[in-house]
Amino acid sequence: MKYKRILLKLSGEALMGEQSYGIDINRVAQYARDIKEIHDQGLEIAIVIGGGNIYRGLSAEKSGMDRVQADYMGMLATVINSMALQDALEKVGLKTRLLTAIKMEQICEPFIRRRAVRHLEKGRVVIFGAGTGNPYFTTDTAASLRAIEINADAVLKGTRVDGIYTADPEKDPNAKRFDTISFTEVYEKGLNVMDMTAFTLCQENNLPIIVFDMNKPGNLKKLASGEAIGTIVS
Repeated sequence: MKYKRILLKLSGEALMGEQSYGIDINRVAQYARDIKEIHDQGLEIAIVIGGGNIYRGLSAEKSGMDRVQADYMGMLATVINSMALQDALEKVGLKTRLLTAIKMEQICEPFIRRRAVRHLEKGRVVIFGAGTGNPYFTTDTAASLRAIEINADAVLKGTRVDGIYTADPEKDPNAKRFDTISFTEVYEKGLNVMDMTAFTLCQENNLPIIVFDMNKPGNLKKLASGEAIGTIVS
């Protein structure tokens, strides 16, 4: 494995699969199998999942809801997704721990940095739920923050496209993909990789971001093994 410890960021929308809402159990099962493949090679894995397949705070705010209230509802959506992935991971034989930034003792542990690191050292897959526990921060920011806190080697951002393009490849057939790109170039070109808070955290802490297609089985293992999959921001 190229890395010792990684933070895998998954979007909530990706969990929908071909559905228009909710959780596609088959997609979650595929993710679990891919994660098990790299875990079996000795990689330490932490995960952050978005909640957009269930609830998006920003969309609710545009409809007139209080932003803080909407953001907390979005955090709860990430916990639902985290529990679904936790179940799928345990079904393929992995030991897991779900740690959240909001206390929910009946279903998970509170986030404590040293405890999270210890779980990783013991070979458990650690899932971080409820974002940072604060409104106005995205799960991208939560992923960057947790990756820095646990000293991850990289943030692997699993999406439904195979990297960073000059434009949206689903809308522009002439969009060109970058194999590698610097933080400065991403900023100057105005490319949408992560929100600016998350992006700046990674840049200031020299934490590389790799954007890749998580929906293609086997891609995660190829990437973790050092193959040129997706786009590296460094």
